[in-house]
Amino acid sequence: MSFIDLNTAVGHSFGIDVDGIVIKGITEVSGLKWEQDVIDLKMNTPDGKYVHNKLPGRPKPADITVTRGLTSDNSFEKWVETCHFGQMAEARKGASIIIFDYEGTEVKRYNLTNAWPKSLEIGAMKAGDTSVLTEKLVISCEEITPG
Repeated sequence: MSFIDLNTAVGHSFGIDVDGIVIKGITEVSGLKWEQDVIDLKMNTPDGKYVHNKLPGRPKPADITVTRGLTSDNSFEKWVETCHFGQMAEARKGASIIIFDYEGTEVKRYNLTNAWPKSLEIGAMKAGDTSVLTEKLVISCEEITPG
């Protein structure tokens, strides 16, 4: 019996790959989930019994939130601008959330199909605060698949 190597399962470091450009320094990723609609089927059987079945419906991709420390890199802002000007053919990109181990080797990848930025939020600014200023990018996509 072999044991699972839990050292590689630690979410030590992660990044986002947008059309081949890897952005590291991501501090948080949330919203990676697979979900689908539930269809309620209510009917009567031929002998008159009431039956309530639940069937799987259409998949619903989630919105993924990526947070990083604010830097001079404006790649997130440029991506958002393409959506604001209605250039959706340019804005929709292939993207991946990548998880790295302690040595920087890729452990797992989640691919996002036709991803585009839904919103960009700069963290709260407070006078005298010593916390890192962050930016949160919410990404909408059509499908999430493990890679």
